Amino acid sequence: MAVTNPFSVRSTLPYELPPFGDIRDEHYLPGFDEAFTSQLAEIAAITGQRDAPTFENTFVPLEKSGQMLERVSTVFFNKSSADSSDFTNDVEEKVAPLLAAHSDAIKLDSALYERIKTVYEQLDSLGLDAESRYLVERYFTEFTLSGAGLGDDDKAKLRDYNGRLSTLTTRFEKNLLADTNDLAIVIDDASELDGLGAGELSAAAEAAKERGLDGKYLITLVLPTGHPYLESLTNRDVRERIMTASRSRGIRGGDNDNRQLVLDITRLRAERARLLGFDSHAAFVTADETAKSPEAVAAMLGRLAPAAAKNARAEQVDLQAQVGQAFELESWDWAFYTEKVRKAKYDVDTSAMRPYFEAERVLRDGVFYAANRLYGVTFTERPDLLAYHRDARVFEVTDADGSAVGLYILDLYTRDSKRGGAWMNPLVSQSSIIDSPVVVVNNLNVPKPPAGEPTLLSYDEVNTFFHEFGHALHGLFARVTYPKFAGTSVYRDFVEFPSQVNEMWMLWPEILANYAVHYQTGAAMPQDFVERIQASSAFNEGFKTSEYLAAAMLDQAWHAITADATVADVPEFEAAALAEAGLDNPVVPTRYASTYFAHTFSGGYDAGYYSYIWSEVLDADTVEWFKENGGLTRENGDRFRSRLLGVGGSKDPLEAYRDFRGRDAVIEPLLERRGLN
Repeated sequence: MAVTNPFSVRSTLPYELPPFGDIRDEHYLPGFDEAFTSQLAEIAAITGQRDAPTFENTFVPLEKSGQMLERVSTVFFNKSSADSSDFTNDVEEKVAPLLAAHSDAIKLDSALYERIKTVYEQLDSLGLDAESRYLVERYFTEFTLSGAGLGDDDKAKLRDYNGRLSTLTTRFEKNLLADTNDLAIVIDDASELDGLGAGELSAAAEAAKERGLDGKYLITLVLPTGHPYLESLTNRDVRERIMTASRSRGIRGGDNDNRQLVLDITRLRAERARLLGFDSHAAFVTADETAKSPEAVAAMLGRLAPAAAKNARAEQVDLQAQVGQAFELESWDWAFYTEKVRKAKYDVDTSAMRPYFEAERVLRDGVFYAANRLYGVTFTERPDLLAYHRDARVFEVTDADGSAVGLYILDLYTRDSKRGGAWMNPLVSQSSIIDSPVVVVNNLNVPKPPAGEPTLLSYDEVNTFFHEFGHALHGLFARVTYPKFAGTSVYRDFVEFPSQVNEMWMLWPEILANYAVHYQTGAAMPQDFVERIQASSAFNEGFKTSEYLAAAMLDQAWHAITADATVADVPEFEAAALAEAGLDNPVVPTRYASTYFAHTFSGGYDAGYYSYIWSEVLDADTVEWFKENGGLTRENGDRFRSRLLGVGGSKDPLEAYRDFRGRDAVIEPLLERRGLN
């Protein structure tokens, strides 16, 4: 490789921030090729040793291997999700099967597995520290579950499955982004958007202008079935257009139809699970999560679903009463009339809160301020450091004692090149064994207003902001020895826990008072706003829990199918799964239908979407702990940071929780929060 390729060496920028100004499209494929070759040579050096396997000659070099691949893959996949193009789509389709094959070349290496197994079998006599011991346990478990012990013929089949799945899931995401952009709603006249605020109208006009539709308005779709504007738009036809477009993604025929991909992905996952010795893909996935089995997941979701569906039906009666006899309530009416009932019952108007949620103030005086109060960290913008897109901003994070923590990048605004939803990515992951710092990214999808106009966030967008920042803090605070345990590298059904805890600070009195200020008058948000919001905290929880559980149980249903099962029709399977769960109310659609369920068909949450509510048991129990122990104090923050956030994935997460809480979590706070008790 030419030394001019920026991926060939570690970055010399602060915190090893990738040199985005030097990275060009032509660097990616050569970067991947060289990274693959380099790591395989590193693995060969481990397995080619004559010395007996030890921790030092096997696990340490294994953890140090693949640093170049980490550099190129983190930058590329951040770009492909946050600022995609025809080029990144093409590269991703080429690279996905190559990455799968590369992973298999390591995880199915019999000689490497034998060395790992040998050390594992001697574990009790090695005198390793706790993190090193856990590293051996995790490698042995993961390699074993991944098929390292299979025979050569079965390994060849496994490689084929993994390669095909990587291609199919990549295509699913590409199709979804294209169809989401294609289905954006074009509005000719502002009168059709009655109910939206001036900032929302400006953002819709700006979005249309960017597509060459001057004088019109564009409503881009978000990842879930619903849309934030549904609660405000008075024009019922426009609401129906948005909902219909949202639910049409991936099922309209043509190049972007995802139905066959859903069938192919689930079939291949089931066949692969059988090859690996499991009855289903759900059994394969949960075997290495805190849940341990799909039966445990089903028991929890099944406990919650009947009460949630019952509450949603009661809420539907209230909404229909608000509508009267004019028409039968439909899914596109739910959010709009929910706000009317909320106002009637609790005198709460969430749209009236938007002027108090100016994005910059939410960021600096809310999100950052809470982190400072709780953990002592400060955030200083670094305009001298270049990110990957002009909208992405870089902040340096410093600890209370002045020591460096890392870099935080915020990419707030939606664009056609960004996939839907909100997420956190690491760009550089901390590890003491390779002396690496940490850089993390938060991506959101907030409509961007024209230059000079304020960005006013909705209540839900503020909540999402705090949530994703919780992931960022997890990534920033983890201090581990080995790269495998860096940041958010924990069990999938635990990873949402820290982010859900961070959501609580959104309405914590001293935090809210610091950032919820009217962007024009400077007046604080009236206290009675907050009190009414808190009084209505369980309002509409029947709907919110039902739409979430519908998606979680749909995910489980797809991945409970066996290799011998035959599924031919996606909508029929989906309808049957929701009916069996008792969540087939058409007025309360699933949060994600199969053909746009990115979490499960391209996003790494396959058979794991239950994770959010599984983690919420811990989250709700943690809220009670903070309340019992004085709330938002540095002492409490330091305890949560050191015993949970700071350990990354370096110990069993439930053990870490017990270390923090003093006991296992209980479910009662979650039931009370969601009105299910």
